[in-house]
Amino acid sequence: MCLLNRFGDPDWTAIGEAYARGDRTYRELLTEENAMLESTREEMLAFVMEHCPMDPTFAPFAGWLREREIPLTVVSDGSAFHIEPMLAAAGLTDIPVITNEFVFGPDERFAALAFPNAHPECVGCGTCKMLAVTNAQAAAGRVAFIGDGVSDRFAALYADVVFAKRELPALCETAGVPYLPWTNFDDVRTSLESGELLAEAPAPILCPGWTLP
Repeated sequence: MCLLNRFGDPDWTAIGEAYARGDRTYRELLTEENAMLESTREEMLAFVMEHCPMDPTFAPFAGWLREREIPLTVVSDGSAFHIEPMLAAAGLTDIPVITNEFVFGPDERFAALAFPNAHPECVGCGTCKMLAVTNAQAAAGRVAFIGDGVSDRFAALYADVVFAKRELPALCETAGVPYLPWTNFDDVRTSLESGELLAEAPAPILCPGWTLP
């Protein structure tokens, strides 16, 4: 949102309204919004680094997990070309990132949005957070998911533990997903240390966001 506010067409909110009406899939929403970013990679990265700071509790949280050999992955369904540079600036170069691919053209401006982490059948989301959760469960066991937005709702349906804030609590309540509120990553760490965990999410057989071409 901060990139769209700074570099997007002033009418970018109309696309979100079309998505809310059901006239766009989430993937179409993402592509159209990112196509509105009228700036170069360098300019946008500089803006993000200055105006969209990382939560200061994240790096200590990541270190705490590393000490305990607990895997951590960042999952995003945005343009996300800025995530790895932000992590690197915080000294976090070993965290896997699952996201979409913002493709820059020869002029270093938007050329396309690719979806290397999409579901192989469903075309609803760009990055399938359901798959991110279920693949992590298959690889490592129980998964705690920490989210705050609309694109996190399907991951929350499948995670073993859900931490939710901002838009996500209302979505969890509608879907019957137990969750723990959080403000920053210190809260998440405290809950994990205390064992204050809730019952598992409903994990429907078919994701309710399922959308075929």
